[in-house]
Amino acid sequence: MNFQQLRTFRELTRRGFNLTELASASQTTQPGLTRQIRDLESELGVAVFERRANRIVGLSEPGRTMLGIVDRLLAYADRLLHVRDDYASSHSGTLTIATTHTQARYALPSAIVAFRRAFPGVRIELRQCGTEQIARLLASGAADIGVAGGALATHPELATFHYHSWQYIALVPDGHPLVGRAAPTLQDLAAYPILTYDHGLAGRRQLDEAFGAAGIAPDVVLTSMDSDVIKQYVALGFGVGLLAPMAFDARVDAGLQALHTGALFAPSTTLLALRRGAYIRSYAYEFLQRFMPQLARAQIDRAVDLARHDGRRRGAARKPARAAVPPPPAGARRADLHAAN
Repeated sequence: MNFQQLRTFRELTRRGFNLTELASASQTTQPGLTRQIRDLESELGVAVFERRANRIVGLSEPGRTMLGIVDRLLAYADRLLHVRDDYASSHSGTLTIATTHTQARYALPSAIVAFRRAFPGVRIELRQCGTEQIARLLASGAADIGVAGGALATHPELATFHYHSWQYIALVPDGHPLVGRAAPTLQDLAAYPILTYDHGLAGRRQLDEAFGAAGIAPDVVLTSMDSDVIKQYVALGFGVGLLAPMAFDARVDAGLQALHTGALFAPSTTLLALRRGAYIRSYAYEFLQRFMPQLARAQIDRAVDLARHDGRRRGAARKPARAAVPPPPAGARRADLHAAN
């Protein structure tokens, strides 16, 4: 049994048991893949795939049990390679961060600038996309760090940490009829066309639920992943923008007014996410220290420990006490451990 056989087993399940697709993606032949599978089954002494007329159509019952074990074995094999790379070049490589436009534009820059000064040999790759795609990039190992909305916490393969919470502001041009109202209502906002974030981005669910609970159907005329796009069209008079407060700076966004919406919308959450079982390069820890200084390395290690998580999920281990998080300094965002245990 070798790792190539195990990777073929895993990748074939991920590709819907399509040998042709896997052969093309791996630049090998179908007979070669078939031989790997047969050798694996011969060594295990059990069929891991179900077949119909010599065609693989699914996993056998033993195969379904083995798939999780294979995932863990390959994850640890990848970690061994990362350890090698870390010791060979601890100050060079690529740090891939999957995040939304708003976080890339407003939350991450100061940490990235500080990190870049300390690690000029590390290339930073920002992948801007929606929350579900961010989760997929993390789960597949295509991204090292994710920063996005609270929906990341619904993915058990990810360890998540609370970065901060926020509530929508309403953005209007100078002279708009809503300027001067201390607390606009949902009805006030819905009287105008609405510009806001795409579905799947942080906070959009809270917005839709608030209007839905009030029995109001707002006229959402424009959606975007990009806060700056929303602001641009608000300035052109398209309507009222509903967006995260970090996206507005009165010194920069001349001609626009931010209206606080109070408790009209439930708080939205931004999380930091890492893949459970991932090996975290030393420079990735350094970036995390700059982005969330209250988050201790020991907390990160406990949260991403795949064996610990799997053991608890199976009920094989007693739930340990939650580690305390040191209080943040005055004015800093709280970095509580969230959904990691």
